[in-house]
Amino acid sequence: MTSDRLYSNGRIAEDFTFNDSVAEVFDDMLDRSIPFYQTVIELTAALIRQLAAPGSRVYDLGCSTGTTLLVLSRLLADMDLHFTGIDNAPAMIAKARRKVEMYGKSAVIEFRTADITQVELPGADIIVCNYTMQFIRPPRRQEFIRRLHESLEKGGMLIISEKVISPNARLNRKYIDLYYDFKRKQGYSELEIAAKREALENILIPFSVQENKDLLTDAGFDEVESFFQWINFASFLALKVNR
Repeated sequence: MTSDRLYSNGRIAEDFTFNDSVAEVFDDMLDRSIPFYQTVIELTAALIRQLAAPGSRVYDLGCSTGTTLLVLSRLLADMDLHFTGIDNAPAMIAKARRKVEMYGKSAVIEFRTADITQVELPGADIIVCNYTMQFIRPPRRQEFIRRLHESLEKGGMLIISEKVISPNARLNRKYIDLYYDFKRKQGYSELEIAAKREALENILIPFSVQENKDLLTDAGFDEVESFFQWINFASFLALKVNR
């Protein structure tokens, strides 16, 4: 795995984009930038095992380099699930396909390059959308979630993970400080932290926990719960019980 040194000189040439340079180091970036990243994937697998039927179709929207689907396919190999990863960044999809081929999972995981806000999701039983909606412009998020609800079969499930903000300004600042402490412990320098923050400033726009829950409820999901949170990162489960 190539180490993330994109911002080691403290300079940014442009806003954050999912280009070839990012794709090359993205796996390391996720592991070092998102607290309990692997734990959330393992919890996702546990929820699928508890709530989904064998043979279900799983879509990962904003799948990046395919890590989530590779882990799910390993942990849930006995459930005969069908996995499709979708991302609009060709560099991410290219790396995902290389990884899947390397791990011998090409028969059960496929990837498509498409806009996740417009793509059709035929036969969707499970949709995973981790750390992706935060990059969709806020005015478009409700319609996006509504489309996901409509795409899911009855009994379907949506799992979303997001960076979140606190409505309490003082606590939100403390949470951000704690998050930067986490990044320092992962080996990021002050220059790297500052440069990454600047690159993402107008690109990644987080909602609060309640705002994310409201999006899911307003889209028509019957049961909405948060199932994991670490300071300013949270994961949500939304179930479509009724048609």
